[in-house]
Amino acid sequence: MNQSTKLRALLNAPGMTIAPGAYDGLTAMLVAQAGFPAVYMTGAGTSVSHGYPDFGLLTETEMVANAARMVRAVDVPVVADADTGYGNELNVVRTVQDYERAGVAGIHIEDQVSPKRCGHLDDKELVSREDWLAKIRAAVGARRDRDFVVIARTDSRAVIGFEEAVSRSNAALEAGADMAFLEAPQTMEEIAAVPKLVRGPCLLNVVWGGKTPDIDLREADKFGYKFAIVPGLLFKAVIGACDDVLAELKSSHVHPAPRRGMTVRDAFNRVGAREWDVFRTKFREPEVRKAAE
Repeated sequence: MNQSTKLRALLNAPGMTIAPGAYDGLTAMLVAQAGFPAVYMTGAGTSVSHGYPDFGLLTETEMVANAARMVRAVDVPVVADADTGYGNELNVVRTVQDYERAGVAGIHIEDQVSPKRCGHLDDKELVSREDWLAKIRAAVGARRDRDFVVIARTDSRAVIGFEEAVSRSNAALEAGADMAFLEAPQTMEEIAAVPKLVRGPCLLNVVWGGKTPDIDLREADKFGYKFAIVPGLLFKAVIGACDDVLAELKSSHVHPAPRRGMTVRDAFNRVGAREWDVFRTKFREPEVRKAAE
């Protein structure tokens, strides 16, 4: 079963799937090792890992290359941010084809102008409804794997209002999108209303300190959401942890003890050292393998 088919199975199963945001091979592996059934490639985290804010500064090829590294690292579906599709319908066709070749299970495409801004920042601008729907149709038409999931993200709540966001979500589903991503509902009432008003599966974006109120994800499940992403969880945790340990080193001039006493071998084992070690002698003659044991 390929990863897009696995993702379809998750979405068709009862309940809501939670996909924490990862931004490289290591964080993707940590998400999978923690037992989550899917990984979300956060565009914000990918931008930050390249040393940029989430202002649409990365190219399509940079985003796809990062997604490919994450897909290689895990055996669970990876859903990726595809921003605005990186242009018009022609660019969207290439974007879908490139993400599919990389092994990604699904992507979302938004209705902001390019360059876009993080969905939880102010001063966003939108393309017309028809321009966005043309991109959604292009994405649906471009996929070779019918299980590849096309998610339609609208940022119109902050720009035009909640009713328009619901209307755009439904129009995108009618245009062939598999899931609606109504970005940044601003009250608990709006969060609860989205799965009732949108006529298809819905994604919830969970951003601490953003425009959407904090919510227990078990409550989101009860509201009827099928997929929840938590994009900033790891990259913000890493920034905080790095600040702390660097301050300690600068102050003490002594290597701080790693959390949980993690040794070099412990760290390498988290990314497959035990499995890779087997190949050191596997293809040698038996006496060589025995001597190495």
